[in-house]
Amino acid sequence: MALLLTDCIEQIGTITLNNPERRNCLSNALLTELVEALAEFERRRVRAVVIRAASGSKVWSAGFNVRELPDPGREPLSYSDPLERALRAVERFPAPVIAMIEGSVWGGACDLVVTCDLAIGAPCASFAITPAKLGLPYNFSGILHFLNVVGMRIAREMFFTAQPIGAERALQIGILNHLAPIDELESFTYSMARQIAENSPLAITVIKEQLRILGISNPMGPEAFERIEGLRREAYASSDYREGKAAFLEKRKPRFRGE
Repeated sequence: MALLLTDCIEQIGTITLNNPERRNCLSNALLTELVEALAEFERRRVRAVVIRAASGSKVWSAGFNVRELPDPGREPLSYSDPLERALRAVERFPAPVIAMIEGSVWGGACDLVVTCDLAIGAPCASFAITPAKLGLPYNFSGILHFLNVVGMRIAREMFFTAQPIGAERALQIGILNHLAPIDELESFTYSMARQIAENSPLAITVIKEQLRILGISNPMGPEAFERIEGLRREAYASSDYREGKAAFLEKRKPRFRGE
């Protein structure tokens, strides 16, 4: 069974997450399909893309497949890993990508949503970024995605507590652009996609790339970079990382020791 379903109508592409048995978790296979789907839409010159789950979904996506996290000692979110490649494909897609959210969004899927250019949600939507529950040090680019959307204070709260944020608050802090009643979510989202598709695709491509570059333009010195990388290496080689992954797979509360 395909992990994604794709469709293209009137220059608007749709990618539907299609693995409800695994709560649409972002497995390496699904992420690879996502990159391929976006590449195909780029070849077809679509003018907007909607990423969604099936109607009626309780979970939009449960996030990265924890079973596929590497063993301690290896960078869990390296530049070449499928999640990072998928996020870059969304960022660099030449047309706007809209996340249409019905249900809860967890972990790496929350990163996918904030990486999309726009997000529209139903009242049942919620968002939680959960690496701290796994002893997982998040990477530079992922944290920057959140800083660019919600700012430092909210990013700290979301990463430190790992608790879900409901739809109303997600709208207030900027994760969502709009909140639509569940029975109007699809029509509202595709109405906006059509508005985008009617505008100059070349102008939008250039504007999107300018916004991307401006969002990553803050310089970082080599000393700061090396310090953060050293701290991250300590974390993903730690007992806490091993315990977080084991606790998740064993469906129990982790017992972190800070070492």
